[in-house]
Amino acid sequence: MPQQPPIRTTGFTPGRPDASMSLLTNVMEHSLDEGYAEAAARRRAEGAPLPRPLRAKLGLAAGLVLAAAVVTVGAAEARISAPVLAKEREELIDRVDAKTAAADELADRVDRLRDEVGERQRKALKSAGAAGEPLASLLAGATEVEGPGVRLVIDDAKGTDQSGSGPRESGGFSDTGRVRDRDMQRIVNGLWESGAEAMAINGQRLTALSAIRAAGDAILVDNRPLVPPYTVLAVGDGEKLDTAFRDSVDGLYLELLRKDYGIRFSVSAEDEVRLPAAPSLIVRTAEPGTAIARGNGGQGTAETGKGTT
Repeated sequence: MPQQPPIRTTGFTPGRPDASMSLLTNVMEHSLDEGYAEAAARRRAEGAPLPRPLRAKLGLAAGLVLAAAVVTVGAAEARISAPVLAKEREELIDRVDAKTAAADELADRVDRLRDEVGERQRKALKSAGAAGEPLASLLAGATEVEGPGVRLVIDDAKGTDQSGSGPRESGGFSDTGRVRDRDMQRIVNGLWESGAEAMAINGQRLTALSAIRAAGDAILVDNRPLVPPYTVLAVGDGEKLDTAFRDSVDGLYLELLRKDYGIRFSVSAEDEVRLPAAPSLIVRTAEPGTAIARGNGGQGTAETGKGTT
């Protein structure tokens, strides 16, 4: 009869089959409610802060209260300062009105003084003699003039850049298509030489003391700027003055400006042109002379007497 093998005890306990899945086992064996219960108990024991939604609501309420306080304070300050601002505005308006009234009064005074000066000039011219007074008034530009004459309109070349300025050649010609002060000087002198008795450019009366200058690209007559097109009115024998000017050196100069540089112009004899009086005449000292009655043939300047101007 065979003998049974002996039974040995080793004291070894086999492990659980799911020992490698302890996390899953813990989740399966313990409910999540227990964790919530433990967390709630811990908060009660430690005195937990207010929940986040409640804190947000309290912060928003505090911000609204602060904004309302700022708006209230600003409105109160604006209400307090409103009368002050209104008073300052009224004072400023009063000052503007006062200065405007003062400026208007000064302008009226200037007009009265100008009229008084013109009247005294006319009386001074009459004192030189009845025969010489009209000619002296004409040459000095002290009175309005009307009669037959010539109308000359000159303008820059078509498409000229009004903002640009260019050099001038040694001969005095404009190479930019713009009318220059030297061009206007030659035109005016040519009309005087051709027999003009009185002249005005864009309503600005020319006298023996008038100056044609330039400031940048602007042409100035007695320091007053002119805007193209330039209209030159000359009193004289219309047909004769027109022909004489066209045949003169300065008339040929104007034709050359049109041919080479595109400057536009037109000359026409008129049955009647009217020239205004000069706005102001500055004569410091003067003595009437005998040459006043002779004149100079209408060439724009006359030896009206000795003196300093």
